[in-house]
Amino acid sequence: MKYPTKRWPMCAALVFWLAGCAAGGMQPGPQRHLTDTQCRDLTALRNHAPLTRERNASELAALEEAGYHPAWAWDPYYPDDLQAAQHLVDGWYQAECRPAQGQ
Repeated sequence: MKYPTKRWPMCAALVFWLAGCAAGGMQPGPQRHLTDTQCRDLTALRNHAPLTRERNASELAALEEAGYHPAWAWDPYYPDDLQAAQHLVDGWYQAECRPAQGQ
């Protein structure tokens, strides 16, 4: 080892950089899948409010977050994948949107 003192600062910097990247991706508290707007729009749709373009787009965004991809021209798993996404969004709605209504 001819130059050991030059490698230690670089290794230490690399370790701190990697630790910062790992910690930066972690957010405190529970992760939310639905935004406040999506919660509001899903509540309105469940209460039979009039359909609007924004509410439909909000519901579609939630379904896409749950793994449903309506843009595929031929989906061999339709309607099973849509129903699975709806079930997942319903679970998210129960967990994330209902407590906010009681406040």
